[in-house]
Amino acid sequence: MNECQPIALEREGTSADLVVRDGRVYCSNRREFLDRDVAVVGDRIAALLEDADSVVGPDTTIVSAADRVVLPGLIDAHTHADIHLTPERGALPLLATGTTSIVTETSGLGLLFGSRGVETTLERTADLPLSVFCTLPPQGLVDTFDPATADDAEHEALADLLEHDRVVGIGEIDWIHVVGRDAPVERLYDRAREADATIVGHGAGCRGAALRAFATVVDNDHEAISAEGIRRRAEHGLHVVGRCGTIRDDLAPFVEAFPDVDRGSVSLSTDGVWPPDLVDGFGMGEVVRRAIEAGIPAADAIDAATRNPADHFGLENRGVIAPGAVADIVLVDDLESMCVETVLADGSIVVDDGKPTIDPPNGPYPEFATDTVAVDLERDRFTAPRSAAPGGTVRAMAVEEGLVTTETVVEPAVVETTGETERFGPAPDADVCTATLLDRDPATEDRGFTGFLTGYGLETGAVAASGTWETAGLVTVAADTDDALAAAERVRTMQGGFAVVENGEVVADLAMPVAATAADAPPEDVAAGFEALERALDDLGVAVDRPLLTLQTLTFLGVPALKLTPSGYADVLDRSLVGLDPHASGSTAESY
Repeated sequence: MNECQPIALEREGTSADLVVRDGRVYCSNRREFLDRDVAVVGDRIAALLEDADSVVGPDTTIVSAADRVVLPGLIDAHTHADIHLTPERGALPLLATGTTSIVTETSGLGLLFGSRGVETTLERTADLPLSVFCTLPPQGLVDTFDPATADDAEHEALADLLEHDRVVGIGEIDWIHVVGRDAPVERLYDRAREADATIVGHGAGCRGAALRAFATVVDNDHEAISAEGIRRRAEHGLHVVGRCGTIRDDLAPFVEAFPDVDRGSVSLSTDGVWPPDLVDGFGMGEVVRRAIEAGIPAADAIDAATRNPADHFGLENRGVIAPGAVADIVLVDDLESMCVETVLADGSIVVDDGKPTIDPPNGPYPEFATDTVAVDLERDRFTAPRSAAPGGTVRAMAVEEGLVTTETVVEPAVVETTGETERFGPAPDADVCTATLLDRDPATEDRGFTGFLTGYGLETGAVAASGTWETAGLVTVAADTDDALAAAERVRTMQGGFAVVENGEVVADLAMPVAATAADAPPEDVAAGFEALERALDDLGVAVDRPLLTLQTLTFLGVPALKLTPSGYADVLDRSLVGLDPHASGSTAESY
């Protein structure tokens, strides 16, 4: 007889460790709210009782849920919990939003160090009150624009991690890397299928025949930004992950398409919550509230943030309030406000009266994880040789809506840097900035490329960042070459983060030394740092809505546009590398 049975049988002399009393409990299997008491033993729900008096003893902790709604702990089906803040620093603010489990990319240490980085992330999150389930980074096995960096030993090490109980699959893959072409990452996918693990898709811009093909590779996609896109993904058997977070809010198309899809084959996510939003209380509770407010039936919205992602990712005994399930429980005032009052994680109270009650484990990261910006910095690296575009007009990226940077041409300034060689530099009066990406991947040689950017609005100074998406890089956007060098030097000195420089002086910075992508600091301090950086960029003339996001995603191949790589521009849809000369053809990796 297991430890839950005596409580379920209400045997004399037995008592629960904790009882949630007098609440309206959401019972997923009935899709109803029932007046029940929830009895907990250890980290498990033992029974749902109409009256738990018989199992209340002198040592039983009583949690009053009178006039409140009792929900399963909320699950974020897709996030990036290891960038900007370390997972340890972000855990308590997330718990306060009702989020008790996350499925996260390993976008920081995992991207930079592969299996070793994933192992470190798993170790650091093992004792958190927030349950952290990881996906493996596939980027080292991608060879669309540059050779893959992961060797056979690294492939095997990643594949072996599929046996870890908190590794639930392979992280998001951009469709352009796998549709219509052979890719080294397919070897890892074969191992994932053998392990019955999930393969996460990133299908921005993927439609028609390409989407049909993509659906033979991946199991889910969070990149449907239209109702029709959601319908088509569901039609091809993909689990649809709707999102509402710092990067995008796609709830409107999700709501529009919802009547046309299987309600059990959809999940909700944030796709990442940046520190300012996290400090403001944004999390899965707010996502569920907005979904209900927008017209999703309450039971469906709750399921999409609990049992559906648990089923899809194989998170056993999570996402429901039922006997035997893990005692992750959230008490909210009502479904209209989703105001979180109390949170239980593994049967322990971790949030009371809306405030975390515990401190997460915290300690220094290993040295290898915080010494990751080893790049050569010379002034010439932030300009481009004039010989690369003899006509004087260069190919450039133009900032468009969201994360898109389309191709255009500009006329940069002609400058001299070292010696007498003429080079191309920024021309801020014409809204032409340099955009430089330096490679800091320990698996590759030091490489770099300087292109050009228009539409960012920077009138003077420069900004640098090391948290570049899908590549381990150091990126600068500059209206002044000397300031580009100074900003990059500041980021190198901090071993990662952001820096804004004007006239040689650092006017704002924010250290993120863990994998050069995350700060091990209080969330409130990091949020304030973000706000200071954005104010500084606004003072320098930057006109885009989210300048730090634009900066970080200049490298992001997941958006089919013109992007930066250390070897040149990536013409994403053509799957080719192109240079500065707009009249020269690119080196096509493989056309689709």
